[in-house]
Amino acid sequence: MNDAKVIPARFRCTRTTGGKVEGLFLRVAGAGQWEAMLKNAGRCKIGESLTLTAQDQDDQVELELLENLGAGHWIMAPKSDREAFDILQAVGEIPLPPYIRRTPGDEDTEDRQRYQTVYAASPGAVAAPTAGLHFTPEIFDALSAAGVSTCCLTLHVGAGTFLPVKTDDLTAHQMHSETYELSAQGAQTINDARDEGRRIVALGTTSVRVLETLAAQSDRFTPTSGSTDIFIYPPAKFRAVDALITNFHLPKSTLLMLVSAFCSPGDTNGIEMMLAAYRHAVESKYRFFSYGDAMLIE
Repeated sequence: MNDAKVIPARFRCTRTTGGKVEGLFLRVAGAGQWEAMLKNAGRCKIGESLTLTAQDQDDQVELELLENLGAGHWIMAPKSDREAFDILQAVGEIPLPPYIRRTPGDEDTEDRQRYQTVYAASPGAVAAPTAGLHFTPEIFDALSAAGVSTCCLTLHVGAGTFLPVKTDDLTAHQMHSETYELSAQGAQTINDARDEGRRIVALGTTSVRVLETLAAQSDRFTPTSGSTDIFIYPPAKFRAVDALITNFHLPKSTLLMLVSAFCSPGDTNGIEMMLAAYRHAVESKYRFFSYGDAMLIE
């Protein structure tokens, strides 16, 4: 399971001119610096200050724009000694996908709890590992009673995971890098299961990406951390994962390509299998995407 915890990464700020800018925190880019995506910032300039304001208007933070990285990405520095996550807890909002419609402010009522897995523990993700949203403590108790071992890894899901592929040549699509971590306990649990001939079931595509990244480096799992930009698409082969629980994903997404590859490792037959699954889902009126239905692929 991916125990990444979604942070209130979306923030709203105001220029000195009164213009409104929306931001999405991506990562800590250095001491006292953020990397963020800004919307409606076409006229913003290096050196300009933006004011972040909490919804209750009681908390404000100034952001200085330091560098324009292009494509809406900026490096900025809060004029505050507070840690990034502390600031975002005060002034940020849960970054729900755009197809989930909320009026401003509604995100921080129910979605602050619902858009997290029950095992979320490691803050830093800007999107939930949504396959895990289906699981409850009662389900984990039942799995344990059935002899199923569980363990966690961490992949801090970034906005790049959900960007559509816009090139006909898949090798030209560049995945954004995301940080991961596997603990000693997690590595031992996975190694023991493999030694005993038990299946490795990945809860979500983010877990697959970490496990396959590490399996490409070694036959044995070891405690480690790093970053990965692995892009899995047909006809990929899989070294670590035997079964996958995943949601239904957006068209043209890297996630849909990953599950298509998983349906038939080593060839492209999984594409038609996945199209058939989606036809069934549409006919049966399944719900799609983040708060939608899930499937088991084995």
